[in-house]
Amino acid sequence: MLSGRRLDILDPSPLDIEIEDIAHGLARVARWNGQTAGQHAFSVAEHSLVVERIARHLKPGLPVRWCLAALLHDAPEYVIGDMISPFKAALGPEYKIIEHKLEQAIHLRFGLPVSLPAGIARLIKRADRLSAWFEAVQIAGFSTQEANKHFLRPPSGLDISLQPQPVAKAQIAFLARFEVLSQNHHE
Repeated sequence: MLSGRRLDILDPSPLDIEIEDIAHGLARVARWNGQTAGQHAFSVAEHSLVVERIARHLKPGLPVRWCLAALLHDAPEYVIGDMISPFKAALGPEYKIIEHKLEQAIHLRFGLPVSLPAGIARLIKRADRLSAWFEAVQIAGFSTQEANKHFLRPPSGLDISLQPQPVAKAQIAFLARFEVLSQNHHE
């Protein structure tokens, strides 16, 4: 990692995980394989910020620790990248095992349970699917009707405007939100 840490992706240690490496990597990983409109790719770091925001919208008063879990929901992608679901399935169970081990190490590193409670996992997955709808319509060239077929349609009152940012801004925004959540999580 850029921090100097050496991470064994087959047996990751929480001690080798740094938030700066995660932010750096996620800000440089493009959602939709970079097939989006605009001058800048929409990064996984930006997507993570949107998912955390949607989770808070869906469950007002969501405890800080679960907001942190939402922000870190795709954190393993700082190492393994963002792959579309059909490709993940084609790779077989080994991919999911590696991703899960990374997720567990990341959770341990930042004081989250290795496995999230089922209701929180469902909430984050719902927020993730809602983010995909906004991304599809606003930056990935889907019509509203097409997005409604493939993604979770947003409830009324949820309005997200996406503005893909340069890598440095995405990285700074991710780190800033992490710092706020992390400080409040440990208080």
